[in-house]
Amino acid sequence: MKKITKIPLILSPQEEGGWTVTSPLIPELITEIDDLKDLPRILEDAFKAVKELYEDMGRELPVEIFDPAKKIPVWFESVIELSV
Repeated sequence: MKKITKIPLILSPQEEGGWTVTSPLIPELITEIDDLKDLPRILEDAFKAVKELYEDMGRELPVEIFDPAKKIPVWFESVIELSV
């Protein structure tokens, strides 16, 4: 069963274009994206790598895990790209 993980993110614009994505909660989570449409896929890959790192070190991830089966509300913020 899949779980929902809530992670605070910071998207910092790069001078040459694109963004650097980091998390104040998980300093090891660092990745870059050129297009906001790619954020979910790129973030999932980066998070999987960090999760493996934490498992190898025997540490727990400092994130909140939600179980969708419990049917409780989840508050999150998102970035949406709009064509104006």
